[in-house]
Amino acid sequence: MKITNIETLHGDGGYRVCCYVKISTDEGIVGWAEYYEGLSGVSVTPLIRDLAKVAIGMDPRSVGRLSESLLATTRLSWGGLAHQAVAAIENACLDIQGKALGVPVHALFGGPFRERVPVYWTHCGSYRVRHAAFYEKELGLEPVRTLDDFIRLGREAVQQGFRAVKTNPVFFDKEKPYMFNGGFRIEPGFLDRSISDRHIGAIIDQLHALREGIGPDRGLMLDVSFSQRTEGYLRLAHRLEPLNLYWLELDMRDPEGLALIRQSSSTPIASLESLHGIHDFRPYLVQRTVDTAIVDPMWNGVWQSVRVATLADAFDTHVAPHNPVGDLANLMSAHFCAAIPNFRIMELRPDEAPWTRDFLTHPSTIENGEMLVPTRPGWGSDINEEVLRAHPPRSAR
Repeated sequence: MKITNIETLHGDGGYRVCCYVKISTDEGIVGWAEYYEGLSGVSVTPLIRDLAKVAIGMDPRSVGRLSESLLATTRLSWGGLAHQAVAAIENACLDIQGKALGVPVHALFGGPFRERVPVYWTHCGSYRVRHAAFYEKELGLEPVRTLDDFIRLGREAVQQGFRAVKTNPVFFDKEKPYMFNGGFRIEPGFLDRSISDRHIGAIIDQLHALREGIGPDRGLMLDVSFSQRTEGYLRLAHRLEPLNLYWLELDMRDPEGLALIRQSSSTPIASLESLHGIHDFRPYLVQRTVDTAIVDPMWNGVWQSVRVATLADAFDTHVAPHNPVGDLANLMSAHFCAAIPNFRIMELRPDEAPWTRDFLTHPSTIENGEMLVPTRPGWGSDINEEVLRAHPPRSAR
């Protein structure tokens, strides 16, 4: 079997663009993968198209060889967008390999370890503040204007069966509420990365509101991304200890600093979602920097992500996927979660644009806060190109 063509397709995701890779073969089997761009402000799509020139003619069923070969061409510019482009191609090839063998992707790695994957509601409330016009005007959802709205969302999460919720800091000290800068967007404070005690107090109030909504028995998480230096993370972790968080999620490029934070506080630490490849993860795992290692299957590729999870398992460390995207990505992450023994919980965004589920021939199924692991070959779904073409990206309209 040979790859004959690699395409990128895009659709309207509301406040974002949905991105997919389609790989065609000379035997008629087609592989799909979702990828995402926009977090860096730079497009991954041109890199996928350039790497396609190398991948066309290769056997997509030799996923490991193909992935390692493409990564080898990026060694002088390791990681980052280059790795994400390789991962998109790798993931579509996994879909082909599963379909060729008639098995779901998780079976390629000895799975499933589980038939159901517990999920948590990510960016609960915070994204409804960041993208208020979309959620309120287009989807008709209630606005998030006060702490009482976080209580309401917590209760909504319980009604939907979620085991845990994760939010980002939202502040109400200006005319309109606003989401805290994660440290990677050019906005006020993104260079200083130093939080005030007043804002730490506001975060604690926000988390108390969510806790009131979800009750004492469900997990509560906070994600502050790259927003602080070591000192700020330490102050925050110490102040959060009475809240008994499921985890505090943060990012930094310093294994020693991250290890210090974990050792200095009883607040569980989750991190590493921005790393690429097993070599990037190694020093953080060796120094036992996290309670939960977050691995992005879209940025690393599921085959490479399973290798990272195996390394983490050798250090008795749990793994959870970074998965803040669409429904094909949900299926891909579910296969990853089913394929590893040291899985913790899966990220899910339940309030995505509802029409994006129609892009899939077989959307995901959520029951009682758990995603059912697909059993169909490959990822368990294809992209309905006719529906996708009927929803072009807004910039292209």
